[in-house]
Amino acid sequence: MTGVAPAPRLGRRTHLGYALGSVGTAAFGTVPGLLLLYYLTDVLGIGAGTAGLVVFAPKAWDVVLNPWIGSRSDRTESRWGPRRPWMAAGGVCLPPLFVLVFAGPDAPPALAAVWVAATFLLAATAYGCFQVPYVAQPAEITDDPGERATLMSWRVAALAVGILLAGAGAPAVVDAFGGGRAGHLAMAVIVAVLLAGGMLGAVAGTRGAPTLTRVRSEGRLGANVLLAWRSRPFRLLLTGFGVQALGIGVMLAGVPYYARQVLGDPAAGSVLFAGLVGPAVLVMPLWLRVSRRWGKRTGLLAASTLFVVGAAALALGDVVGTGPVIASVVLVGIGYAGMQMFPLAMLPDVIAADEAASGARRAGVFTGVWTAAETLGLAIGPGVLGGLLGLAGYVSTSGDDVVAQPAAADTTVLLGFSLLPAALVLASLPVLARYRLTPLPHPDQEVPA
Repeated sequence: MTGVAPAPRLGRRTHLGYALGSVGTAAFGTVPGLLLLYYLTDVLGIGAGTAGLVVFAPKAWDVVLNPWIGSRSDRTESRWGPRRPWMAAGGVCLPPLFVLVFAGPDAPPALAAVWVAATFLLAATAYGCFQVPYVAQPAEITDDPGERATLMSWRVAALAVGILLAGAGAPAVVDAFGGGRAGHLAMAVIVAVLLAGGMLGAVAGTRGAPTLTRVRSEGRLGANVLLAWRSRPFRLLLTGFGVQALGIGVMLAGVPYYARQVLGDPAAGSVLFAGLVGPAVLVMPLWLRVSRRWGKRTGLLAASTLFVVGAAALALGDVVGTGPVIASVVLVGIGYAGMQMFPLAMLPDVIAADEAASGARRAGVFTGVWTAAETLGLAIGPGVLGGLLGLAGYVSTSGDDVVAQPAAADTTVLLGFSLLPAALVLASLPVLARYRLTPLPHPDQEVPA
């Protein structure tokens, strides 16, 4: 173990530069979950069950890939530090690969499905190269828990803005360019610019940040993953967050279906998504105050409860009309903001506590496992919805064809956007309620739950 002198405060440039990366992660984390399943079923005419598998399978690769990237970045030594070379590689490769996902053939459906699956796999790989080391940075560029909280508040604010830009803007761009394949391809090009700006902006913006190499790096991936899992705070936080990611993934994938089948207005998808993520920009200061007064765990439980209540109310969408639906979505959005902020703020605390206790650099492994769970949950969500729609007899279409859907499919869309995500997030609450973080060895670095 190497002793480290107290680090200077990170400059505002570093805060902003690091936060820019979340614009990129928000775009890739949101747009495929929101639009890719619908693109496969209602633009390319691929069956719902097959489409769900296409969306899920490439992301499942991250379960293996992300911990490996984390382990390799833990051992990387360069003048750029251990994380930024990997971030740069992901930031360069992901934008063109994202365009290729939507630039393939539209017939026959089998060929179109293979194209999307292959290019999405490559895009997910490039995204992992950026995301895993990016999430690991806060635990090692400052020793000050307060500084980490400030850094994270900037990141979460940028995340909210990125989700709003990508999530509300992507469907609007598709509509503005006439929908169909042309609209989705135009959307992909614009999102690719957002990805490049955010990810490469983070690489450039954090070049002046210190790398506090206070611990040794351990090389065995399997052993490190096992040690990370044995950390009780990490295990509980990861499990609860993964279940919540699954619920969010189901809800995001259901937005365009709910807008068309329940509200009868495909254009309402953009309004729904804006209502879901828009409140995050406004309520983030409120959640920060909750964190300081009552603790991060209490704030996460409160935010999750708001999400459950709002999502359950959406089950009445075919009865109450658009106005109450938007109000319920806003309530979901307020909860969703806290569900994003609190786990992201708690993870660096867990990593720092482990490093202080073990003397081993495992930040990359922790974040590799974490991002794998998040990505898997967000990927399984559309897969679950696609499978349920397939079982319910949902009729896939291509182009501008409009077909009547069976009653079972309409019911599945309604419940898939309301009670199913509500039930999943509700199931996470008993797990998260058990989360406690053992204080760090040094009294001045004690971290509240």
